[in-house]
Amino acid sequence: MTRSGVPSGFSDASFTGFLAVELKFTSGTLRLWNGYGDLTVDGQTYTGGGNLINVSAIEERAEIGAKGVSMTLSGVSSSILATALTENYQYKEANIFIGTIASGTVSSYKVFSGRMDVMTINEEGETCAISLTAESRLIDLERSRVRRWTSEDQKQIDSTDKAFEFINSLQEAAIKWGG
Repeated sequence: MTRSGVPSGFSDASFTGFLAVELKFTSGTLRLWNGYGDLTVDGQTYTGGGNLINVSAIEERAEIGAKGVSMTLSGVSSSILATALTENYQYKEANIFIGTIASGTVSSYKVFSGRMDVMTINEEGETCAISLTAESRLIDLERSRVRRWTSEDQKQIDSTDKAFEFINSLQEAAIKWGG
């Protein structure tokens, strides 16, 4: 019996499992999987990273809470390092999939979706290792939202918005309603 959403290949007697990572940077989307060559999953091409890709355990618990994950890409060339150093990555989308290749059919299931948080780069001569942590979208529930219903606060969102401009003058205004 297979659960809804779980790759159908897991119920086969023989299959090849894989892990795929999708990172949506400002300059474009990076898609890698832990095999060799290219793999097409749901119409998207993932580049093989072989055993150079490592993903930490993905936690799931009964209680609601924000869980993070860590990804490491080893053996990265210095040219990719330059891009990693200049790329705007924080709060960009990160997805992790597990999947199967069974009888030539590729199926996948998203096991993590979140936002990129902290990137650590460890240079080792000609190559380097890039570690990236990502936080679940539930982390937003833990962030405080400090908003004031004032004209100044509203203008931080839209400088042309005048919705709260006359709030102070309305505080003590006597308004006749009806006839």
